[in-house]
Amino acid sequence: MTEPLSLLAAHVEKALPGKVIGHKIAYGELTLQAEAEAIVEVATFLRDDPDCAFLNITDICGADYPAREKRFDVVYHLLSPRHVRRVRVKVEAGEQDSVPSVTGVFPGANWFEREAYDMYGIVFTGHPDLRRLLTDYGFQGHPLRKDFPLTGFVEVRYDDTEKRVVYEPVKLNQEFRNFDFLSPWEGTDYVLPGDEKAAR
Repeated sequence: MTEPLSLLAAHVEKALPGKVIGHKIAYGELTLQAEAEAIVEVATFLRDDPDCAFLNITDICGADYPAREKRFDVVYHLLSPRHVRRVRVKVEAGEQDSVPSVTGVFPGANWFEREAYDMYGIVFTGHPDLRRLLTDYGFQGHPLRKDFPLTGFVEVRYDDTEKRVVYEPVKLNQEFRNFDFLSPWEGTDYVLPGDEKAAR
């Protein structure tokens, strides 16, 4: 299983020296490490080369490593229907860096890049419409960064009467400090109503 992937990795690295800088095969999947500024050229080669023919982009996602100098990984998942195989391409980007958009190569990357921008704050240069996709336009921060606060003071909901998104203070309808997380099947520290009869 790994031999065809090793041959594919060698083929891509030979065709794109200095642009694809390494590869890894794990769990039957090939991951190519590429330079961020060369991602458009790498994506174009993977799409157009007959030995690759990765015609479908299935996802672009981010990964956050705050302790690293280049904090983010931008991860591209591609599919080749002709050869029935997948490849993952990773590039690294710092917090102030930008990554070239691949929407010119794969138009389907549009919303994937918008999602990565919204969730991580990764900027894609050359994107035709880079704006938030999942959060509200007034939202502060990027929710999938590891330094994003876990609690907030306002919640967002759509109000049918006002026909718009409204912000309200967070209200907890249940007192969580005294909440019993045990299920009845695990048994409780107290007697449940009706159980006193079974004890006899």
